[in-house]
Amino acid sequence: MIDQFALSQALDLLFSSFTPWLWVIPGLLIGLVFGSIPGLQISMAMAVFLPVTFSMDFLQAMLFLTSIFTGGAYGGGVTAILMNIPGSSSSIATAFDGYPMARQGKHNEALGLGLAASVVGAFVGYILLMLLIQPLAAFVLKIGPLEMVVVVLWGLTLIATLNDSSMAKGLLAGFFGLMLSQIGMSTTGVMRTSVGMPYLIDGLPVVPAMIGIFAAAELLRLRGETYLVQNEAQRDISFGRILKGAGETFKYPGVLIRGSLLGAVIGAIPGVGSSVANLVSYGEAKRTSKTPERFGKGAPEGVVAAESANSSSEGGSMTALLALGIPGGAATAVLLAAFSFHNIIGGPSFIRNQTDVVYSIILGNLGQVLLLAVLGLLSLRLLGLVVRVPLSYLVPSVLAMCAWGGYGITGTIAGPLTVAGFAALGWLMRRNNYPVAATVIGLLLGRMMEGELVRTMQISGGNPLRYMLERPIALVLFIIMLLVLVGAPALKALKRRRQARAEV
Repeated sequence: MIDQFALSQALDLLFSSFTPWLWVIPGLLIGLVFGSIPGLQISMAMAVFLPVTFSMDFLQAMLFLTSIFTGGAYGGGVTAILMNIPGSSSSIATAFDGYPMARQGKHNEALGLGLAASVVGAFVGYILLMLLIQPLAAFVLKIGPLEMVVVVLWGLTLIATLNDSSMAKGLLAGFFGLMLSQIGMSTTGVMRTSVGMPYLIDGLPVVPAMIGIFAAAELLRLRGETYLVQNEAQRDISFGRILKGAGETFKYPGVLIRGSLLGAVIGAIPGVGSSVANLVSYGEAKRTSKTPERFGKGAPEGVVAAESANSSSEGGSMTALLALGIPGGAATAVLLAAFSFHNIIGGPSFIRNQTDVVYSIILGNLGQVLLLAVLGLLSLRLLGLVVRVPLSYLVPSVLAMCAWGGYGITGTIAGPLTVAGFAALGWLMRRNNYPVAATVIGLLLGRMMEGELVRTMQISGGNPLRYMLERPIALVLFIIMLLVLVGAPALKALKRRRQARAEV
């Protein structure tokens, strides 16, 4: 329940002066820029600007850093739509349908869909955080490695659905990604293989691999073409069409609400977060759609599902930080550093003793979401101009940016080499109709799954099935996953048979 007195104090903290809001718009712009440049992660932007907050008070520092977080979450989706370059792993599913829409000349509508879904998703995530922060904190405390195995497994099931021509190709591509995730030292300290390269002891760098297989490979495939959008009449950036796309978001209320809820809940689980949330949301949208064959070819609901979950997971990730003092990912780890500098310790005592500050952070983030709607719309006029740049200029400049981003992440030549290697792999897979997204999902979630499985086996004494019976949350999650994976298709098939009989 909301403490009314603490809420009124929070409003005083936020609006008694304009000072707490001075850095919100710069923070959103920084996030948009970093999120839209390949290789520049949101956490990197937050870390770079962390020292700026040392001279601020705690609330102002939180609003500045979380505004970078908010802007970056949406910025990654913009490049995923326009150039098939997910700005982060949390924007992978956005590219599945956003980029095909852009290639069809529907980039304005796709950008509008992404913006509206991001705003609604983030708003829902923070509203849930305000209403349910204490119950969610108690829920997060009960999440162990077995529960995380089930959630990651749910994300991995998307692999089988990513190729409409052949499920076998989708499974093979996903299995190949899982194999690649096993390069380097295992979570138990056992060296498997580094392919003779000391740079790979810690495994393949995932973000450079993702940049290579999505962005660089697509740019190589575009050789011989003149523009991203071939029809000259469709290259304009139109506010009217962007707003039309934003309005179209609300034609899919079920997808929007489900994505927002999934993102908020999965984002609250430390170590899982938005990378899994947007994949699970996209997979569920495709499974429950009456026209699943449209997904991957420019389905608007695919963009809505991915972006709503991606953005709502931000509010979920703040749950563990505020209520438990546990960072759920790299971005919230930077926020935790800001907590430490200002002598603040997250956890039950923080919520109990400084409820007004907690509410002011949440309300401030709700305000950021509304500002994002305005700034995002204004920035699309500039960012969307990429469709009017000739590919003869765009391809080499973006390839150079991809290589630079790979180096910036790893700090060694392994980054650019990974980009180049996965660019060739992605080009080859696309040429033979293998889904590159399945390989990335396998690579992204493989090591996460391995670590949680190892911990589950250690805790369960080698008997995970019996251990699951002692973990009601894991058991419920597993049953829900089975019902969704098996029950939903079975019900749809039964409905189709009944309709066929009725027509006869």
